[in-house]
Amino acid sequence: MKMFLLVTVAVLVIMDASAQRRRRTTRTDSTTTPTNQPTQQVQQNNNNAPPTNGFNAPIVQGPTVQGGFNDTIRVSRRIDAAVDKGVLRDRIPLPYEHLRWDDALYTERVWRELDLREKINLPFNYKAEADNGDQRFISLLLRAVLDGPDKGGVTAWDANVDDRFTTPLDSIAVKAVIAGGKPDTLPVYSTIDPTKIDHYAITQHPFNPEDVKKIRIKEDWVFDRESSRMFVRILGIAPLKTIYSEDGVTEHGNTPLFWVYYPDLRPILARSEVYNPKNMGMGRMTWEELFESRMFGSYVIKSSLDNPLDKQIKDYIKDPILRLLEGENIKERIFNYEQDLWSY
Repeated sequence: MKMFLLVTVAVLVIMDASAQRRRRTTRTDSTTTPTNQPTQQVQQNNNNAPPTNGFNAPIVQGPTVQGGFNDTIRVSRRIDAAVDKGVLRDRIPLPYEHLRWDDALYTERVWRELDLREKINLPFNYKAEADNGDQRFISLLLRAVLDGPDKGGVTAWDANVDDRFTTPLDSIAVKAVIAGGKPDTLPVYSTIDPTKIDHYAITQHPFNPEDVKKIRIKEDWVFDRESSRMFVRILGIAPLKTIYSEDGVTEHGNTPLFWVYYPDLRPILARSEVYNPKNMGMGRMTWEELFESRMFGSYVIKSSLDNPLDKQIKDYIKDPILRLLEGENIKERIFNYEQDLWSY
C-alpha cells in the first residue's frame, strides 16, 4: 500500500512539472511571435539579406566600370558613306600557292613582336566605331574569338600551354582570360549622414584594349626552288597584355592572352578595312592585305636559326640594344640567303 502511494505521488509531481514547462514555452512564444507565419517571414528576410563585412554594412554588386571595349555594336540606319562599300562584305582571301615539301630548299621559323605604339603601327589603334564595332585591331580579334567558329569566328588556343595550337579555349575560358583586373570593393557613404558607410560596392573592371600594346606573330620563311623565290607564311597571332604593378603605372612585361591560327582568321581580315591616315579614299586595303604586304614594323624575338636550345633572344642576351641588333642580324641572314643564290 505504501509503495502504491509513493508511485502515485511521483507521477503527479512529474505531470505538474511538465505542465509548468508547457506554460513557460507558450508564454515565451506569445511574447516573441504570435504565430508561426511571422517566424517564417523573418527567416526568409534573413536569408535574403545581403552579406556584411563585420561592420553591419551590406556588400552589394556595384556597376561595371567601362574599359573601352564596346560589346554593343550600333549599326547605322542610313548609308553612312558617300560611296557604296557593300562589296567589302563579299571579299574572300586568295588561296595560298601550294608549296611542296620537296621544293622547300630553305626554311626558318621566326617569332616577332609588333609594338603598336610605333608610328607605322598606329592604324592598329584606330579609335573609331563603324557598323562592325570598334575599329581597333584587338577589338576585331576579340569579336572573332568570342563569336567562335560556330558563328563565323575563330578558335582561340591556350597560350599558356604552347604556341602550336594544341589546346583550344571555349567562350567561357576566353572570357576568363581577357577578364579585367582584380575586383575592387569600394565604400558607399550614406546620403543622410556622409560620415557613415551605407554599404560596400564590388566593382569589376572589364578588359581594356589599351592594355594590349604589342602583338606577337609566328611565321615561316620558305625558299621555294621551283619558283626561285622566298615565301613568308604567317602561322599565328597572339595579343600581348601588359602587366602592371600595384600602382597601375609601372610596366612589368607582358603576357600572351591566346593564340589565333592565322589561316582561319584570313577570311575575317579580308572583310575589314584598315585606317589610312593620309587618304580615306585609299582605305580599301584590308587587314589581310596589310599582313600579306608586310606593312607593319616589328622586331625579332626568337628564331630557329642557330638556336638548338630553343630560347628567346632575351634569354641569352640581356642588353636590350644588343637584343634588337641580334634580331636585325637574323633578318639580314635570312635575306642574304636568297640573295646569295644569285650571281650577277
